[in-house]
Amino acid sequence: MASSGESKGKRMKVAVIGPGAMGCLFAARLAKGGDAVTLVDYKSDRAARLQKTGITLESEAEKFVARPAVATRTPEGMDLIVVLVKAYSTQRIDLPKTGAVLTLQNGLGNVELLCGRVGSARMLVGVTSEGATLLDEGHVRHAGRGLTRLGAWTSCPAEPAYAVLKKAGFDVEITDAPGQCVWEKIAVSAGINPLTALLGVPNGQLLEIREARQLMRDLVVEATKVAGTEGYRFGVSLVELAEDICRQTAGNISSMLQDVRAGRRTEIDAISGEILQRAQLVSLPTPRTRVVWQLVKSLEQR
Repeated sequence: MASSGESKGKRMKVAVIGPGAMGCLFAARLAKGGDAVTLVDYKSDRAARLQKTGITLESEAEKFVARPAVATRTPEGMDLIVVLVKAYSTQRIDLPKTGAVLTLQNGLGNVELLCGRVGSARMLVGVTSEGATLLDEGHVRHAGRGLTRLGAWTSCPAEPAYAVLKKAGFDVEITDAPGQCVWEKIAVSAGINPLTALLGVPNGQLLEIREARQLMRDLVVEATKVAGTEGYRFGVSLVELAEDICRQTAGNISSMLQDVRAGRRTEIDAISGEILQRAQLVSLPTPRTRVVWQLVKSLEQR
């Protein structure tokens, strides 16, 4: 991959895998930023339509159509490959033999799967709080700006990916502790996402329902205890962070609720399910996490 100095002086080749809300958001903004972007969609019919229509991105500030290339496989020769498929699809994606791989996915387990495919030396790991809603095929609403944090899992240079995302207008930071960032987001997501999906409410309403707010706090505490068994310690209260996020994104519809409403499979297994499995390995009880996992799985099977 190019050095950070080179990345500023040349047009980078970037692939974004996944045509969902976040994939379309990142592909559209990266294409508008001037880099050579390919959106990867494994469904050939949808890929052909997206190639013709482009991606429509709208927000309070603007609306535009971006026209990245669209392919059903990730091309060789990419400088950066951004993985934004749902966690349950990670094992099915094709990855070329070169290029840094950045996962910004929800859920636990994605990093391990991808490292097994490409090696840890090519892995960048990050989290993003950007908000996006897929209104229609290739039509996404940028629901709220957020911070994207990324870092090397072992030795992959993070500066070129930082420069690419920064040029596209994203708020980006490099972190030396990407694993901790992932767990921080997972603990918060484990409190917010299942409850919004089960109650059918936007994020902010969790703070207005006394019982839901307490359950959210309990879910975050259970997740934080599991993270602790893996050696992670947090300098802030993740319960307070979850509540702050609910306030900041009060009107947002969580990705899990979007999936439930659309009749799609959710990422509950990669969030609450992974927390349960890891808790069981160390005999740590997580009763509330188990119940919400069971309930959301039941919603998927209706």
